[in-house]
Amino acid sequence: MKKFYQTQRLLLLPAETSLAKGIAEYYLRNQEFLRAFEPERDESFFTEERQRELLIQEEENICKAVGFRFYLAPVSQPEKIIGKIALNNVVWGCFESCFLGYSLDKDYLRQGLMTEAVNECVRIAFEELGLHRIEANVMPHNQASLGVLKKCGFCEEGLARKYLKINGVWEDHIHMVKLNEPQIG
Repeated sequence: MKKFYQTQRLLLLPAETSLAKGIAEYYLRNQEFLRAFEPERDESFFTEERQRELLIQEEENICKAVGFRFYLAPVSQPEKIIGKIALNNVVWGCFESCFLGYSLDKDYLRQGLMTEAVNECVRIAFEELGLHRIEANVMPHNQASLGVLKKCGFCEEGLARKYLKINGVWEDHIHMVKLNEPQIG
């Protein structure tokens, strides 16, 4: 599955090394904004060279069908990376599940773009990959992200205490899930 997808306003571009410069620029523009939501990063993370190395790993994950990361670009500016969304840690067999992760450029918030991206990624996971379950974990104070997931049909399954180390602190996360089954109501 090495193709791009398009929503009304976004392109979802699969991981490939040609995106390294745009991704490094995205992370540099959003370094301070994303600090509150992501693991601690050393300065090398923000370089084109390091992004190229990570993209090679992401391409390998696609080939192994264990991870599918897409970079978001506006349809009107296909060369500008403004976010990312991924189906991570895909497990097959009797589990057929993955974890959803995403982030968006601080200048593109509150426009419904991430809702578009999540809905398309869910479609890919369920219709193209045939997964049964998508899990997403969000810090309780990240109300914007929780709102996106709820709009996209995810349900809360509980609280995972001290779940992920974010910016050097073990943070609680609300465990959200969407199943590949008809929605009732």
